Amino acid sequence: MIRRLLFAVALSAAVLPPAVAPGQASACGAESDCRVGDRVYRIAAPAAWAPDRPRGALVYAHGYKGSAAGALRGRALRAAADALGVAVVALQARGDDWSLPGAPGVLRSGAAAEPEAEIAYIAAVMADAAARFGLDPRRMALGGFSAGGMLVWQAACARGDDLAAGFIPIAGTYWRPIPDRCPGAPAPLVHLHGKSDRVVPIEGRAIGPARQGDVRAALDRFRRDGGYEDPMAEQPAPGAQDLTCRRRRAPGGAVLAFCTHGGGHRYAAQHLVAAWRLLQDAGAFARD
Repeated sequence: MIRRLLFAVALSAAVLPPAVAPGQASACGAESDCRVGDRVYRIAAPAAWAPDRPRGALVYAHGYKGSAAGALRGRALRAAADALGVAVVALQARGDDWSLPGAPGVLRSGAAAEPEAEIAYIAAVMADAAARFGLDPRRMALGGFSAGGMLVWQAACARGDDLAAGFIPIAGTYWRPIPDRCPGAPAPLVHLHGKSDRVVPIEGRAIGPARQGDVRAALDRFRRDGGYEDPMAEQPAPGAQDLTCRRRRAPGGAVLAFCTHGGGHRYAAQHLVAAWRLLQDAGAFARD
């Protein structure tokens, strides 16, 4: 349903006047909030749009206690977007964190997690950004760092088949327990993680009443539900020699990749660019 809506938005956007760079003639952008219902987001254009090509975007979820404004100040994120010639659409949590099952704040408060509401918010932002700024929903990937990566995993598991063209979780996975099944698999997904990450170790760790899930278990759940084939040999990622990736392909062509670097709880611009290229090479995005 959401994918049909986004494709309809893409067609309507095609007949609008040429889109302006976010933050110029628009009422919102990188320095001010764009409002969708009772939620907000921000958006920044790349340094240069590729002429006569569909305008894509990386929809990005910030980490714990982050913000949309803070995300757009991230040098690695903006450098990657500039290199790819895509916009950054920065999501904004309601509070310090995303409302996900098993999260520390959810467990401490006793409130029910609202992953469906978070995913509906993502879909609404994508549709609004497409209509308002002339972006092509078929060239939108959903990425996020740390707690934002956990949101990306939740969205890919539940709605990978109709929410975004691809998914790039970074240094974050589910809170335990991981889902029993992922109805959204298979979907194009590239997970990025540092081997020396102590904030969100690959095997996870306890935080108060909660525990981070194991990244390999999350990948295995997605692999089994998506019917991905045996992995290819581990190889350096395109354009990022410090990043090595083990890729699998689903019968329909979707890629599932686990890419690691030797660092800690961080990522570099070239890592994001490599992840986008892996999705692109696997046919995740609409052809120009």
